[in-house]
Amino acid sequence: MIAVLKHELRSYFHSLTAYVFGAFLLAFVGLGAMLYNLQAAVSNFEYVLSFSSLIFVVIVPILTMRVVAEERKQKTDQLLYSLPITTVQVIVGKYLALLILYLIPLAIISVYPLIFAQFGEVYLLTSYGSILAFFIMGAALIAVGVFISSLTDNQGLAAGIGIAVILFNYYSVSLSEYVSATAFGSVVALLVLIFLLGAVVHYLTRNANLAYGVCFVLIAAVMVLYFVDSTAFEGLLPGIMTKLSLFERFTTFVNGVFDMTAMVYYLSVIVFFLFLSVQSLEKRRYN
Repeated sequence: MIAVLKHELRSYFHSLTAYVFGAFLLAFVGLGAMLYNLQAAVSNFEYVLSFSSLIFVVIVPILTMRVVAEERKQKTDQLLYSLPITTVQVIVGKYLALLILYLIPLAIISVYPLIFAQFGEVYLLTSYGSILAFFIMGAALIAVGVFISSLTDNQGLAAGIGIAVILFNYYSVSLSEYVSATAFGSVVALLVLIFLLGAVVHYLTRNANLAYGVCFVLIAAVMVLYFVDSTAFEGLLPGIMTKLSLFERFTTFVNGVFDMTAMVYYLSVIVFFLFLSVQSLEKRRYN
């Protein structure tokens, strides 16, 4: 795993990826600090992080698009399979390299509240609690990007899908106001999600019977619940869109509340998508 970590870090710093990622993040946070902390004379640095979170839509796909897709395109993933390490160690090594790249500009950003505190009253606990949440949220989005990269050998496609997924998650709360809140609309949305889940299961396992079985069990459960108590599905779809939003949970930290539930959710997203990434590589290994 350490060898994979060192190799990934070396490749990032020998290309423009690390520098473009760091430059974009520092520039966007610097712009937010200028607008909020300097021009508007607002002492809350956490507002800067809330403004800057939109940059994840661009920089995370840029950072993660090649992490596995490039290996598959150049067929060097076959070398990884021949190494005396497990697929878990490969994914974790690559993921840790991405986190280190993310931590470098974030370490510079962490100095900003201390600088601003020299010229006014800054809520340091709230600021650094928000920086920690900002890091964990970014780590969760990077895990999503790693999984998307593992699905294709086309970097452009991986970046495009990553931008679309993160952008949808960013605006999911706003979009939830326009989707159907009726019980029937929620059921239809759940059925679509179940079919998508079945497609993912089939892609990762190449087991049609397992995919059909998962879909059948979930569809049966949804239909039984709908006919027993249809009112339970009213407003379910907007609620799901709001709960799944990584960015909406970050708002709690910006408002000065350290939400442990959000931290657990971020960590769960990291573990879940790294697990899917491992399964995606395992499927290719055995194919």
